[in-house]
Amino acid sequence: MPSGLVSLVRNLFGRKEAGTGSAAAETATEHEGFLIRPAPRRQSSGWLTAGSIAKQFPDGLKEYSFVRADVFADRDAAVAFSISKAKQIIAEQGDRMFGGGGG
Repeated sequence: MPSGLVSLVRNLFGRKEAGTGSAAAETATEHEGFLIRPAPRRQSSGWLTAGSIAKQFPDGLKEYSFVRADVFADRDAAVAFSISKAKQIIAEQGDRMFGGGGG
């Protein structure tokens, strides 16, 4: 079940242009039905926390992108923190992050 979601999102997000300035794309991580893709951005002082959260709904795939002010000297640390931040966003907002009226 989640593996189908993983392959769908990999196909959608896997088509990155070469030489976009950021390092290699990270592997997506499934968490509670959401797919997290860390995407730290290079800053002059290090790596900025960033990524996206996606979820498949009956009406299609929805995605939420985030960028935070946290900067890390090490890219791996930025990736780990981006995943952690995405899990926090999921815990706090759930499906509401996609803008649908929750209730």
